[in-house]
Amino acid sequence: MSTTESSSNYDHLEEMSVRDILVNINKEDTSVPKAVMRAMPQMEALIPEIVKQLQKGGRLFYIGAGTSGRLGILDASEIPPTFGMAHGIVVGLIAGGDGAIRKAVEFAEDDENQAWKDLKEHQINHKDVVIGIAASGRTPYVIGGVRKAKEEGLITGCITCNRDSELAKSVTFPIEIVVGPEFVTGSTRMKAGTAQKLALNMISTSCMIQLGRVKGNKMVDMQLSNNKLVDRGVRMLMEELCIGREEAEELLDLHGSVRKVIEFIRKDARD
Repeated sequence: MSTTESSSNYDHLEEMSVRDILVNINKEDTSVPKAVMRAMPQMEALIPEIVKQLQKGGRLFYIGAGTSGRLGILDASEIPPTFGMAHGIVVGLIAGGDGAIRKAVEFAEDDENQAWKDLKEHQINHKDVVIGIAASGRTPYVIGGVRKAKEEGLITGCITCNRDSELAKSVTFPIEIVVGPEFVTGSTRMKAGTAQKLALNMISTSCMIQLGRVKGNKMVDMQLSNNKLVDRGVRMLMEELCIGREEAEELLDLHGSVRKVIEFIRKDARD
């Protein structure tokens, strides 16, 4: 039996107090970062390959079903506003299509040919990278997608929470984060989902930093899409350039991004 399907370390959950439920879930959750740390060498092997392909004009695709698919979509959707990367560079696909983001689509994950069809709708090509996400490591939609991608010469990786899974065997760069049994047996939206989210954070953020989308520790390319982010951009400029709020606001309004302001000021200083 796979680790993600193993029986919980706890029983008679319905007899626990709310306090005990919370304490025990939290106790299980504390093991997740340690499992992620053990998988860091595998992430370290994959990330430079992703960066290399993105620098060539390639894209990063996540494919998954259920919770795994939703987590991939979440990570992909946050790249443009956070790092100013164009939409469509990091793409999340879910078995069953966009409707499955909110409502489960029965048996969608069982079609091993559908992921490649979905990828082809995005004109998938040899410059792109495909990462399959599946806690169990045996989801047909995901396995079929990465296998075909690998056959076509694309760089492939995966994030799974079982060791030696069929998914891991189907890619060049497997990431195996073995978190052990879930608090509720088989409920992989819990520890496995947390592990996948942490791994996606680490992968995409590392790639964006390597691509120069962060300066110092600041999101200098973030989209100024609401008042909170405009205010953050103003404060970044005040700190970076040692200027007052009014001047920072005027510069940001004029140039449209933190990076462009900083580049303009430094170029002006050099001239």
